[in-house]
Amino acid sequence: MQFHVLTLFPDALAGPLEQSILGRARQRGLISVELTDIRRFTHDNHGTADDYQFGGGSGMVMKPEPIFEAVESILERYPGEERRKVPVVLTSPQGEPFSQSVADELSEASAVVLVCGHYAGVDHRVIQGVITREISIGDYVLSGGEPAALVIIDAVARCIEGVVGSHENVLEDSITSGLLQHPLFTRPAEYRGMTVPDVLRSGNHAEIDRWRREQSLRLTLRRRPDLLEEASLTGADRRFLRTLGWTSPGPPAADRPGQGE
Repeated sequence: MQFHVLTLFPDALAGPLEQSILGRARQRGLISVELTDIRRFTHDNHGTADDYQFGGGSGMVMKPEPIFEAVESILERYPGEERRKVPVVLTSPQGEPFSQSVADELSEASAVVLVCGHYAGVDHRVIQGVITREISIGDYVLSGGEPAALVIIDAVARCIEGVVGSHENVLEDSITSGLLQHPLFTRPAEYRGMTVPDVLRSGNHAEIDRWRREQSLRLTLRRRPDLLEEASLTGADRRFLRTLGWTSPGPPAADRPGQGE
């Protein structure tokens, strides 16, 4: 999969993209990430990529010409029908909330163009003319779109076969599984008076699975009860949650297709 990142500050992304899972995925050719400096497409000797707002107001606005031309320089590499399927994403606080389902959708594309906003924002004609999707990674304001672009690349790359060592790890991640992840433990079995639960050292895999599932349900109910509305819950899950005071918002699992015990 190819990621094309259009930014005023490519060095802000270069280092992180060489590290850890993303770095290894790039080395193995599972993903490619191309950083394009938007200033390359400016038309004056100073590389001016922003200007004052029409109508007044604080903050500079990114000019339309360099962004249009930068996006077009990327899209022209892709033939007709394929070009129309390449998402052109603007990182923006006005965008749709980023989620695992959005990451899954983007991972199905052969390429994604990410435009990093800066200053007060981008000229609205960019959104009208070349952007196909606006995405926000949260209800807060960043100094620029580069951190958001990195978050999107990381989450989307994890969906691609082979990027993460075991696909089971991806399926069992918090959120991906529909629930928050259960507590994790490793050696030593006791540390500063805190011990690993006996069940995890019992060797009884059925009991271990049950404990982990119940811990995920317990944690999700306490921290993200909204996730339970869409989670695939079995009858056993629902009975356990009711012992914790949860009130089911929908029909029992047995009444839902494919969700038996």
